[in-house]
Parts: sequence; C-alpha cells; structure tokens
Amino acid sequence: MDDFFKYLTAGEEDQNWGLFLNVAGAYSAKPGQSYPPVRHPSGYYFSWEGGRVLQEYQLNYITHGSGVMETREGTFSIRAGSVLLIRPGMWHRYKPNIKSGWQEHYLGFNGDLAARLLSHPLFDHSQPVLHVGVREELIDTYYKVFDLVAEEHPGFQQIASGLVVKMLGYLISFEKQKEFQGKPIAAIIEDARFKIRQNVDQHLDMEHMAQEYNIGYSYFRKMFKNYTGMSPHKYHLELKVMRAKELLLVTNKSVKEISYDLGFQTIHYFSRLFKQKVGKSPTEFRA
Repeated sequence: MDDFFKYLTAGEEDQNWGLFLNVAGAYSAKPGQSYPPVRHPSGYYFSWEGGRVLQEYQLNYITHGSGVMETREGTFSIRAGSVLLIRPGMWHRYKPNIKSGWQEHYLGFNGDLAARLLSHPLFDHSQPVLHVGVREELIDTYYKVFDLVAEEHPGFQQIASGLVVKMLGYLISFEKQKEFQGKPIAAIIEDARFKIRQNVDQHLDMEHMAQEYNIGYSYFRKMFKNYTGMSPHKYHLELKVMRAKELLLVTNKSVKEISYDLGFQTIHYFSRLFKQKVGKSPTEFRA
C-alpha cells in the first residue's frame, strides 16, 4: 500500500472507553534509504544513536524485508512477519537492513484496557519481537483501522479500539498455535474435545481417555490445558454447567432431574458447583 500516517486526538469519552488510538500508519523503507523518515513529529522521530522512549503502546508489523531492534533487554532480529511490541517508557530503536528495506504497519494506542491486555504472560517484556509470519488476518485488520482513522466518523475510536483488541487476540492465538503446529497432539486434543462434548452427561475417566490415545495422562493434561486454557476435567465441568443453564431456561425439569441427567453424583454437589461457576444457585438462576 501507499505510505500513510495520521496522528489522532482522543477526547475524554474516547479515553474513558479504555483503549484509544494516537497514531496509525504504514511506511515503505526502500533499500539504501535513511531511516526513520524525518517527516514524523519530534515525539516520534528518533536517531539510531539516541533511540527513543514513547508514552504509548505500539504494534509495528513488518510484512516485507528485515532489520534489527534493540532494547535494554537485548538485540532482536526482525524479518517479514515480525511484530514489534513497544511499551510506554521502554527505550528502543529499530531499523531495516540497508540492503532489503522493509514495509511496516504501525498503531500507537493507550488506555487502561490496553495496559491490562498487554499484561498477558505471552506479551513478555523481555521478548518485544513476536515472529508470527505474514498473516492475512493481521494485514486486513490494519487496513480496516486505516480506513476508520482516515475518515474519522463519529465513534471511529471505539470501533478502531475493538480492532486493536482483535489484533492482540490474533497474536495470542498465533503464539499458542506454535506449540501444536504439525504435531499429532493437536488432532488428539480436537478428537478428545469432540468426545467430551458428545458425552457431556456422562462420567468420563480422563486417564483412561489418554490411554486410548496411547499417551501419558500428565502429558495429555498439560497439552490439553495449553490448547484450551483448562484441564480436561475442568473443560468437562464447564460444558456440564453450560448445559445445565440451558436446561434450566428451556425445560420444566426440576433441579434434581437436571442434576441426574448431567451425571452429577448428588444434587448438593451440582448446586454447589453451579453457584460457584455462575454466582447463583440453579433455582435463583431459573427465577
């Protein structure tokens, strides 16, 4: 795409939303060209010798070329498909290789929600460069943000902020997928999830299930949790609670009948677990 950038102002309503944009742009650094371009305002421009410190978060996505980034944590190689994650107060500097140049897409943003989302363990301070590959999902999201900020229709900040959250979700998803890419365990977990859903009303022996896949239970449990965010047993319980909520709302079955239908040993255990998960007893939820 053509070079593009726009600096934005966020009103009080935008800031209270929790995440707001300060800048958005794309830039193509040609081979042999000086970097960064001098047309940026003083708050963003930097020299390689001095580096810079921003008071915002930035996501800079490199889709072509290669280069290097330096922070107090060390030196990091950049290639096509790298995302540079810059935080407020973080000293840094980066540049493309003189022979390759690069194509960058960047968003600068701030807010309480931004701080909370960027505290996710996968966004490690010591690893400011994520190698996720050239992903159509990310490129498309950047372009949608650029369209919004170019026109600045009322409410564009709120829509754009949602796209930034979507982008951060993609980054987490891509990082999680790396552990399973091309490995048989991914297919095993998908099959296990299907079995658990198909037998939500049954008692399932997760250790026996792992044996059926010819893998140890500790490994199965660990990889299942890494894949889904919860252990197989908890995954099963969460599905039971979801099914219980559905039955409470759309049937006239008693709490005791629903407890029995879903395979709980006692109504007391079912009621206690339901209140723990939902915040209300089954009777209160139905009412």
